[in-house]
Amino acid sequence: MSFRTKFILILLSATLTLYTVLGGWISMGAQQPANDPNAQLRIFDSVLQHIQNDYVDEPNMDKVRAGALRGLAYGLDPYSTYLTPDQVREYNAGSNNNQAGIGAELSQVASYLYVIAPMKGSPADAAGIKAGDIIEYIDNKATRDISLYDAKQLLNGTAGSEVKLRVLRANSSPLTLSVKRGTSRAAASESRMEAGRVGILRINSLGDGEAAEVRTRLQDLVKQGAQKIVLDLRATAGGSLAEAVAVANMFIKEGVIAQTVGRENKALKTFSADPKLALFSGPVVALIDPGTAGAAEVVASALIDRNRGQVVGEKSFGAGTEQQLFTLRGGDGLLLTTIKWATGNGKTFLGEDRAHSGVTPSVEVKGQDVAEAVDPDDLTGNDDDAISKPEAGNEKTPATTPAPAPAVKPATEDLQLKKALELLKDKAAAKAA
Repeated sequence: MSFRTKFILILLSATLTLYTVLGGWISMGAQQPANDPNAQLRIFDSVLQHIQNDYVDEPNMDKVRAGALRGLAYGLDPYSTYLTPDQVREYNAGSNNNQAGIGAELSQVASYLYVIAPMKGSPADAAGIKAGDIIEYIDNKATRDISLYDAKQLLNGTAGSEVKLRVLRANSSPLTLSVKRGTSRAAASESRMEAGRVGILRINSLGDGEAAEVRTRLQDLVKQGAQKIVLDLRATAGGSLAEAVAVANMFIKEGVIAQTVGRENKALKTFSADPKLALFSGPVVALIDPGTAGAAEVVASALIDRNRGQVVGEKSFGAGTEQQLFTLRGGDGLLLTTIKWATGNGKTFLGEDRAHSGVTPSVEVKGQDVAEAVDPDDLTGNDDDAISKPEAGNEKTPATTPAPAPAVKPATEDLQLKKALELLKDKAAAKAA
């Protein structure tokens, strides 16, 4: 079997999965039916022949194949990607105990590696990485237009080793930060009492098993006399759907909390509240911001959908997906999003674009004293800007700019928390009246 024939068979495997989204990707000659996989294969065959016969140099067909498969997944969403045979083997083998990351939830926006939020107490947090930062280089490797999966592989390494990141931040010169890889981070949740019998429950993460810790802290607040709760979900990203449902169920006695959806927004699984697991029936207000993503969005949306409480702050990021690995005939793989998380009403958190993603707060309040995020959309096609590449004459090694020392400034008021407390006070006053 010729290489060309093998190549076409590999492309067939990917095309049969993706042809409905490819539509009229390329038009050559007469108009072809938009969703005809045979028409798409004829196009690939024609392109391949031109590469083999007409390209100025002898083409590296392994690279051509990888590029073709990568292009099929490009633009679907940040989490769908092509994997090389080596990456497929690594993926199937599971996590490597010797590998550690930087502790940040990442996505891809306008082809840039985007920090949704660093985990509190993580190496990224300690190094000064902030929500909304763009990581432009990882150890001198440009991150623009590489897959999110590949970027994460570059960030991982031996625990205790350092990785150098070139970071773009609004109203700042590009920064070069050294991050020591590791696993340290803060507790999954924190709590304290405020005046007026208000309990503040801060959730830092919602990974496997961490809802139990949240439950314990909520029980402690109730024992201390808390009659109202502020649930702080700001900069809480990633996490497990099951853990999110468990936390939401602590405040919601009945009704649908969340669901998973598949093709054509068809509901796959519905998660409903268990009355026996409800813990707190008093007034509750949640806080969200652009660093709220994934599991925390499930909790916030459930409070709104079930009319259980107000949600204060800024629109959340929009995440929550599940991927399936399809192994192709050449050993390559296609990691494809097949499931999205959705609210109880069926709205997915990851929309078709940024405008249709995330949870919209019921009461919008801008955050105070938060670093302004770079808008990646403003950087697209802006390669000549000093912010998008190393200084002239130093293309291989980004200029090292130490992180600026934090300016000493008076403590600023947390306007979002202030609004939440006001809402709870008004609710209590209305109940008394």
